[in-house]
Amino acid sequence: MSGDDFGRLLYLGLLLAAVVGWGLAEYRGRLGQGARSFLAWGLIFVGVMAGYGLWQDIRRDVIATQHDTAEGIEVPRSADGHYYLTLTISGQPLTFMVDTGATGVVLSRDDAARLGIDLAALVYTGESQTANGPVRTARVRLQDVQLGPYRDDSLGASVNEGEMFGSLLGMDYLGRYSIEITGDRMILRR
Repeated sequence: MSGDDFGRLLYLGLLLAAVVGWGLAEYRGRLGQGARSFLAWGLIFVGVMAGYGLWQDIRRDVIATQHDTAEGIEVPRSADGHYYLTLTISGQPLTFMVDTGATGVVLSRDDAARLGIDLAALVYTGESQTANGPVRTARVRLQDVQLGPYRDDSLGASVNEGEMFGSLLGMDYLGRYSIEITGDRMILRR
């Protein structure tokens, strides 16, 4: 056991002793009622921890995501009104916001780093016009791009020098598909 582990264990032990001491002082003469209260709070704590641990599985089942159908790739509209697609790029899943008003594919700096792109080596010679004004961009080439059963060997993209909350999937990629939007779903076909 390392020193950090021992320190954490000691801290948790002191915290537990303080809570138990408070409980004994508070429920003196009514230990049965105190035990029931501690048990109830303990079960609530365990339930919250179990829910937190299972959140990824619950989210996958409750929140609709893209899936392959006989019609093509079906994408549900998200609660914020946008459509999101997850592409696998060089084996790495990456979520994009679908932007039919954008010409190109634009990666955030965080997503580019996740794909193994050396941000320090990028040369920002391009410029894109956004709703927030012009931003500098660097051209990159993405290899082995896959959306469901559809695969492309390479795809040109730009890395945005400014801050972005996610990457955008523009018409350079979306134009490879027939796009149908019906109600709250989008279907992509090739």
